[in-house]
Amino acid sequence: MGKLILLLGGARSGKSTFAEQKAREWGGDSVLYVATSESKDDEMRQRVEKHRASRPAAWTTLEAPRDVSRAIAAANPSAAVILLDCLTFLVSNYLLAVSEPVENPFGPPSSDPFDEAIETAVRADVNALAAYAHAHDVTLLIVSNEVGMGLVPAYDLGRAYRDLLGRANQDLARQADEVYLLVAGLPWKLK
Repeated sequence: MGKLILLLGGARSGKSTFAEQKAREWGGDSVLYVATSESKDDEMRQRVEKHRASRPAAWTTLEAPRDVSRAIAAANPSAAVILLDCLTFLVSNYLLAVSEPVENPFGPPSSDPFDEAIETAVRADVNALAAYAHAHDVTLLIVSNEVGMGLVPAYDLGRAYRDLLGRANQDLARQADEVYLLVAGLPWKLK
């Protein structure tokens, strides 16, 4: 019924700009912007404020750092387009939650970034997002970084993050109706 579009690229590749252009084109003012970042320091708060100010005022914003599919369903949006920016932060939020026992969504804290429970939670959320898009009359745009094209991180948390995000991107790409890779602001349609 709905449509799922995955937008991949490196940092500053133009993927968010492309996603916002498409959201405006297809949804006009009927857009739900789903923000997954958490503002835990001044620099990040400034980035969020700048990003928020650049979006159309008519768009609705939903902040959902984890369990995004459930947050969207609870908001019961009537928007024609849902723009999730970005999966990169969503995966990071799940991975870093292992050290936050109050907000840990999958049990007691663990110091193992390769804990299978983390991957299970991420992939469940990703698959639920895809199911939501296909069950509702909506276009769901999901922005994510492609982090597997560089050096192998020298530390375990970085390797766990790269692996987890790569698998989440693959899950979404398999279920997506369209997939784009953005390089230097240029979209390449992969699927």
